[in-house]
Amino acid sequence: MTGVDTNILVYAHRRDSEWFKPAFAAIKRLAEGVEPWAIPWPCIHEFLAVVTHRRIYQPPTPLGKALFQVDEWMHSPSLRVIGESRDHWPELSAMVSAGKIQGAQIHDARVAAICAQHGVRELWSADRDFTRMGSIRIVNPLR
Repeated sequence: MTGVDTNILVYAHRRDSEWFKPAFAAIKRLAEGVEPWAIPWPCIHEFLAVVTHRRIYQPPTPLGKALFQVDEWMHSPSLRVIGESRDHWPELSAMVSAGKIQGAQIHDARVAAICAQHGVRELWSADRDFTRMGSIRIVNPLR
């Protein structure tokens, strides 16, 4: 299964992004395909926080439009929205220890641990920090 990180979701949504076209096409392929794909809940939360943030985008995406975008992704029958389960802590703890991950990268480790728990083998991201997470293959679909 393929998982999608926040930055790809943001680029696929924001038409003013230089990466809009390839990100939009990549998400469209997943959403219209039959193979299961996943968005971790923390990435949905972060997507909403980023696209509606006035200091990041001028103008920011109106909240209603951002919520509508998430609703659109949710309509994909092949989408799995994934989050922490009871087994999250051992996975996260092992990943953080093995990669010597600290500070702001803990968020990325959280996303990677959720993906690993749910059988995501490939995470689409333009964030190179994920390469320290080990158990998941990181692919930048924008290249």
